[in-house]
Amino acid sequence: MLTLVGLGLYNEKDLTLRGIEAAKQADTIYIELYTSVWHGKEKLEETIGKKIEELEREDLEQHANRIVEQAKTKNIVIFVPGDPMIATTHITLIEQAKKDNVEVNIVHNASIISAIGETCLHIYKFGATATVPFPEKTKGKLPESIYDVIKLNKKTGLHTLLLLDITPERCMTANEAMKLLLTIEEQRKESIFTDDTKVVVFARAGSGDSLIVFGKVREMKNKDFGKPPMVLIVPGILHFSERDYLVTYE
Repeated sequence: MLTLVGLGLYNEKDLTLRGIEAAKQADTIYIELYTSVWHGKEKLEETIGKKIEELEREDLEQHANRIVEQAKTKNIVIFVPGDPMIATTHITLIEQAKKDNVEVNIVHNASIISAIGETCLHIYKFGATATVPFPEKTKGKLPESIYDVIKLNKKTGLHTLLLLDITPERCMTANEAMKLLLTIEEQRKESIFTDDTKVVVFARAGSGDSLIVFGKVREMKNKDFGKPPMVLIVPGILHFSERDYLVTYE
């Protein structure tokens, strides 16, 4: 059996009882920490009383078949930050397991997709989500597809959630994302993301020290939002209840 267990938003305290139960019944336990920022691997090992092996990106993206092969004869658990079904990497792994007739179990948990409700922006009013990459990953080419996602969502009045890139060394800040989008605006000149665009910065979701700030890009791009992780939201057409709530964070 292959079981993917969501770790929730911040640390081992977010783990569900169902997740703990699955881990205690496992023969081998893995954890991947490259898709999100999460804290508490050592305490997690103490909680379940077992050693956890950390997976690298290539283990799931290039060698998923090895894990599936193990799951044919053993009970394998993979811990995943947030909810297991958010990242496409995990969906691909599940598809491979099912093709090989390996039983799959999913233990869901909170993710940033649900946590953005803390901003009181209506979840059903979010359009397509995009990830803002570090410039070095695009070899200097501006990621205009992100700009196009915001443009499309704005056209239909929808909000845009922008996830910010992470590497083993650092996390992108909302400031970096805003400045990158302003650079694209300078090139495209379509008034999709300007200094007058209003945005929401949501930092450290689920940590007990979360931060929500709302304002114009000109006021936000150099503001200190504290430690990552954080996301950037470009609101579409605001319902009066959304607007009334957000102004309290200006």
